[in-house]
Amino acid sequence: MDIQKRPVLVVGGGEVACRKIDMLLQADADITVIAPSIKSYLARYVEEDKITYHKGFYHRNLLDSKYVQVWATTDNSELNHQVYKDAHDAGILVNVVDDTAHCDFITPSMVNRGRVQVAISSGGSSPVLIRIIREQLETQLSTKIAMLADFCADKRNVVKQRFATVDERRKFWELFLRSPEIETLMTRNELEHAFTRYLSNEIKVSSERNWIEYHQETEMLTLKSLRLMQQAEWVIYFNDCPLEFVELCRRDAERITVQSEQEIADYLEQADKEQIRVTILIKKGHLISNSQLQAYLSNDIYVQTL
Repeated sequence: MDIQKRPVLVVGGGEVACRKIDMLLQADADITVIAPSIKSYLARYVEEDKITYHKGFYHRNLLDSKYVQVWATTDNSELNHQVYKDAHDAGILVNVVDDTAHCDFITPSMVNRGRVQVAISSGGSSPVLIRIIREQLETQLSTKIAMLADFCADKRNVVKQRFATVDERRKFWELFLRSPEIETLMTRNELEHAFTRYLSNEIKVSSERNWIEYHQETEMLTLKSLRLMQQAEWVIYFNDCPLEFVELCRRDAERITVQSEQEIADYLEQADKEQIRVTILIKKGHLISNSQLQAYLSNDIYVQTL
């Protein structure tokens, strides 16, 4: 929900309110706090004119219809539920912190890398688990992602002018952003040089066949398997393949279920003609008997499960 410059009411001025107000400030909301007293942490925000503070106890008359959100953050459940009822009566979205049953909306834990934001949520069931997951993602997502996102935003029109079709533009961005050198580039100037070089090249479209072997658990797939599965335009698999493996493939790839090896061979022949990148999911221990597929395998990438 876009709450930039829009009025939001927070009832309560304790530690919970501090956490939520920090989040609301990141969204650039227009924040009003109602509480008999507030933490010194929030008092600094008042002094800096970042939030508005009304000293006193909550009562219904303070609940103006101008607010787009209301947050009940006190340690008094009876008061929080009264805020919930009043907000509902006024047609305002409300969140009672740590009480999912009395929330019209919940807020995910966020990992921010500039324009790139990753939201993690357990539906309010396990905040500690979500915090642990967020900590893991914080260590894995480079801060350079923010620079890359800004760069891509600035170059979108340049790429549109260079390539006529959506497919060509998508393939260009994949080639550029997946290039090994991207990992080593640290400055905007270095990105400019690499971008110019890639932009001058023609997009070479070629078919590609990747055979990914799966077993019982998705965690047994290799990192190489996951990378190749994300590059597929078609995903071919027998109808007994567990869906959790299929769902790890690229989201906009076409899903194709088959019942025989000959069907796979027919689809691969079509993919060759249309220059399509294909991932074939194959169960561990399955022996290919079709001679056409055997011929393909001699030139294809086959990644075994762990």
